[in-house]
Amino acid sequence: MRPCPQAFAVNTYSYIMSHGARECLDHLAEQGYADFELMLFPGHLWPPEIDAGERRALRSHIGSRELRVVTLNMPNIDFNIAAATREMREYSLGILSQGVIMAGDLGIPGVIIGPGKPNPLFPLPQARMMDYFFAALDALVPLAQRCGTALLIENLPFAFLPDAASLMAALARYGNPAVGVVYDVANAVFHGEDPVDGLRQVRERLRLVHLSDTGRDVYRHAPVGHGVVPFASLPAVLDEIGYRERPMLEIITNHPDQDIRDSAQKLSALGWAGFNRR
Repeated sequence: MRPCPQAFAVNTYSYIMSHGARECLDHLAEQGYADFELMLFPGHLWPPEIDAGERRALRSHIGSRELRVVTLNMPNIDFNIAAATREMREYSLGILSQGVIMAGDLGIPGVIIGPGKPNPLFPLPQARMMDYFFAALDALVPLAQRCGTALLIENLPFAFLPDAASLMAALARYGNPAVGVVYDVANAVFHGEDPVDGLRQVRERLRLVHLSDTGRDVYRHAPVGHGVVPFASLPAVLDEIGYRERPMLEIITNHPDQDIRDSAQKLSALGWAGFNRR
């Protein structure tokens, strides 16, 4: 079966050190993809490096090519909105705020953030981390609304809210229905969560699904078929919960053109080509 690029959106993580954002979008568009998640990363797309005129030009270019950037994302290793130190929380919040503003400038409807990371040796009390997470949302949610975008929280295995149940419980407590969820199936599997159950739990806030593969011993966002993610069981549950957005291929590899194409082909053979909907 031939790959179906139009059935999938593509995250640009694998291109952050080789392509600027505009060059990357053009490169992927030539391969047939039309929906994207741009990574915020220096040299690729980094708010302090792109002035207002350049942002207008990029937004115009995206529109002129009839492309769609659905989300901004960033590596969650360098930032921590639930850190023990006030300075790190303020720094992280400042960077995220710049990303939210850029999303508004570019007309991008979602910005993905992590809830914060605990110290694996001696974590802060859960209640304190939750307070810090909610304080960050108190600052970022109104900013996102003013900018015409929205916050999406991702399940991350190294976060203090690593699974669907804890993430949804926290967001229910926070209460704002404008805050959505990005569900990453590789993150779920590495954490030990069945993604079928996880998807059902996040259904009310689900805005986007991230696809990649991983084993359970080494954390990866590998091409499809290089891990143990049960991709064949997921299209049915997505139909069940009414998911309609194109799934996002977030594959991190040194050979992204080939590996993303091969992953799209394998997923299409497993019934994923039906998600050719905007």
